[in-house]
Amino acid sequence: MPKSKTVVITGAGGFIGGHLAAHFLSAGHKVVAADIKPLDEWYQVHRKAQNHAGPVKGDCRDFKVCRAICRGADEVYQLAADMGGMGFIENNKALCMLSVLTNTHMILAAQEAGVDRFFYASSACVYNADKQKNPNITALKEADAYPGLPEDGYGWEKLFSERMCRHFREDFGLNTRVARFHNVYGPEGTWEGGREKAPAAICRKVIAAVVSGKHEIEIWGDGTQTRSFMYIDDCVKGINLITHSNILEPINLGSSELVSINQLVDIAEEIGGVKLQRRYKLDAPKGVAGRNSDNTKIQQYLNWEPSTTLRAGMERTYRWIYEQFTAKYTAKTAHKSSISTFTKGSHPIPGDGFNPESKFMETWTQGIPAGYGSAGGATGRKRAGKAVGAKRGKAPAKRKAGRR
Repeated sequence: MPKSKTVVITGAGGFIGGHLAAHFLSAGHKVVAADIKPLDEWYQVHRKAQNHAGPVKGDCRDFKVCRAICRGADEVYQLAADMGGMGFIENNKALCMLSVLTNTHMILAAQEAGVDRFFYASSACVYNADKQKNPNITALKEADAYPGLPEDGYGWEKLFSERMCRHFREDFGLNTRVARFHNVYGPEGTWEGGREKAPAAICRKVIAAVVSGKHEIEIWGDGTQTRSFMYIDDCVKGINLITHSNILEPINLGSSELVSINQLVDIAEEIGGVKLQRRYKLDAPKGVAGRNSDNTKIQQYLNWEPSTTLRAGMERTYRWIYEQFTAKYTAKTAHKSSISTFTKGSHPIPGDGFNPESKFMETWTQGIPAGYGSAGGATGRKRAGKAVGAKRGKAPAKRKAGRR
């Protein structure tokens, strides 16, 4: 990738996006960074980047925003999505599905702008759930995404958008590249609040136990479920390699080091120098029984695969979260770190149905970009909220067609 490229990164205020922006800036490229979060909520703020922040300038569900940030771009990295750990995606399926707005508008804007490359961040959640029922899983090959039975909500959104990338390449000649991320972790990411992934959540829980002196830990599920976890440095390197390769198919980007959640807790306990009493919350969201990355294809294509060991990556992650935690909490307040702001105490529904505890929630209004006129503003949200809760069991009132 020669110098003087203009690189657009959506979701730049998030974990992976912040690290990717740092990578391209250090390589001497111009970075256009966008995120719906206000700038003071970004995990990393790079002042040398052109930052588009907040619900008006950084909401990439809004096509006007997408066209503005893609204008003059050479490459686009579409990382923006409404997502989080299993506690979030199992309880907010509709919000996860609404990320198709961002994916669709960004690829349209990238095509219109004539960019050289378009990278899409997909997920291992696209894989067929029937192939992930055993903790001692055979690593998932790229072909295992079909026949389609992905993670409900989030996985379907990702699988659909993968196909859209393929057809934009085939029909319009846009150089799209797709990587299926397998559980990325590391410093400068979400570690509390309900959107964090398992490594950060486990680190936080162990740290809370150490700080509070209450030596116990709650584990979601029975702890036997297995995963692989990829350190952020490997993820950034993989994104760069895949984007500038000739790999046309969606490809795994993840570690092949399989561990159980119990083993992940073992590692965090060892780093923290503590042994905790384990309480298993069997009705908590826990995802599939087992998932691992088959790296045969990425090795064949690139002669490379993620190589940071989980122990080494967890050590760095734990130390960073410890600094954040102790700056915010004391022994008396450590218990507050476990409060989720997204699951709202609701329980995931396996298969079809609705979440009865969500009937009066107004979270669907979060799917309306602020740029869509009054429907996305405070007044619009207030009206929408009244429509949701007006009568038990009734659908929200319809907005007038064409109102922007």
